[in-house]
Amino acid sequence: MNVLLINISLRPKSKIKLFPVGLASIATAMHHAGIAFDLLDLDAHRPSEAEVEAAIAARPYDVVCMGCVVTGYRHVKHLCALVKRLHPRARIVVGNTVASSISGHLLANTQADYLVISEGDETIVELLHALRDGGDPAQVKGLRFLRDGKMLCTPDRPPIEDLDSLPWIKHDLFDIDLYIGNTRDQVDESIPIPRDEARMLYISTSRGCIAKCTFCYHAFKSKPYRVRSPKSIVAEIEHLVDVYGANLIAFSDDLTFFNKAQTRAFVEAVRQSSRKFYWEANCRATLFDMDEDQGLIEDMVDAGCMRVGYSLESSSPEILKAMNKNITPEAFTHQTRLFKKVGMPVFTSLVFGFPQETPETIARTFDLCIENRVYPSIGYLLPQPGSVMYDYARNHGFIPDEEEYLMNIGDRQDLYVNMTSMTNEEFQRHVLEGARRCNEALGLGLEKTLIKTQYYRAKVTPSQSAAEVK
Repeated sequence: MNVLLINISLRPKSKIKLFPVGLASIATAMHHAGIAFDLLDLDAHRPSEAEVEAAIAARPYDVVCMGCVVTGYRHVKHLCALVKRLHPRARIVVGNTVASSISGHLLANTQADYLVISEGDETIVELLHALRDGGDPAQVKGLRFLRDGKMLCTPDRPPIEDLDSLPWIKHDLFDIDLYIGNTRDQVDESIPIPRDEARMLYISTSRGCIAKCTFCYHAFKSKPYRVRSPKSIVAEIEHLVDVYGANLIAFSDDLTFFNKAQTRAFVEAVRQSSRKFYWEANCRATLFDMDEDQGLIEDMVDAGCMRVGYSLESSSPEILKAMNKNITPEAFTHQTRLFKKVGMPVFTSLVFGFPQETPETIARTFDLCIENRVYPSIGYLLPQPGSVMYDYARNHGFIPDEEEYLMNIGDRQDLYVNMTSMTNEEFQRHVLEGARRCNEALGLGLEKTLIKTQYYRAKVTPSQSAAEVK
């Protein structure tokens, strides 16, 4: 059986090429199960349309697998049509959030044959073995499907409880030298080593998130938050240092640290390692809520932590409540000041566009960023299927045509749905003005568009936050 695995490029014009941890986990599961496959990495190599068609046509593929977040729906639809034109009898398997969040719509509007819902490490192996054996996958013992016309959709199976039991990602299934070489286009001058010497790799330390933000739909929605043991994480990092010369580690998690005990255990495990590496992670904006936490933060620095991210989203209590964020501007400020005392850069994100948004709430949110000397990643509310705000947008007529919406959405730095009382022009003007004020107040010297997803660098010092908008 000839199997093709496709890594979709969501930002083909961007210089940044992030290693696809999610797809790599699926590829690793397939590899360990003895399933041979070809990999077409569209994001690493950015081939032309003609080159993509030639690559898919090169072999008589029986099964083609792909997946991405829901903003890549149009790419999935296009690739499904292309595969069926070149290989009419090929079975197409789609996973990740584009499958889980809009399964019915995807089945009805694309030529996908099978959808893998939620966690796919075990399901993809069982499905491919069933297809290889030539039987009806719906009849395979232990692998149940929900029928929708001629198409099949796997049920949402129980989560994998023990993440330590999963194999480490097999990075060399991909063009890993290319991804490592792209490090200098991903990091800014605040890193503690020369840019040209930076070799960054991504791993996953957890799955899920303890937060239930109303604007979010993530890969493990409705699944309990699960974490790997510090011993397992550090062992994998040491492997990346030894085999690939990695010296920067980024954690590809919705949430890396959820409480102080977990943070302290990880820091101690890193400090006991004989390898030298730096790392960055995500945590809750309320994780460090007491002055006494300064000692743990200093230990993080000593263990190689080079920066930490946590989301503010808005400084408006009313909007934060609507987001179900369970944080306060005061908590964000307190934690940021604790990090800044030890010179650790922090990065945060903002979401503008809840119905309660006004010019005043926009201005106050940027004021808080200026007060804390943090330049944020800025985005507009992008209602994602499966989220509370998507249902709100649909029910209130902001998304009259779901197919049209899904075919056009992309990065959150572009405005697709305006649910505020402001006109599009007024809304965008206030956000851009706030970004300009923040840029000037922090002296970053950013000259390109301030809220568009693209790569640029600015002159920063190690005590400042990352100036990059990603």
